[in-house]
Amino acid sequence: MKELLITIAKGLVEQPEAVEVTVDEPDEDGVVVYHLHVAEPDMGRVIGKQGRIAKAIRVIMRSVATHQNGKVAVEID
Repeated sequence: MKELLITIAKGLVEQPEAVEVTVDEPDEDGVVVYHLHVAEPDMGRVIGKQGRIAKAIRVIMRSVATHQNGKVAVEID
């Protein structure tokens, strides 16, 4: 899952070496939170107009997690 998020983010940004993902331990509901960190100039590219790209990233990650019987959340820091 972490590799999927990194691959998606690196395809969107101009500074792929700055992409980092940290993963929190599952909370009491079993939700694993992925924190996506990108370079400041690339924030707009990852978020997109009206948050459309960010929503699409979250949908993909939730879909994969559901297929693997898990729950995830993606936060863009």
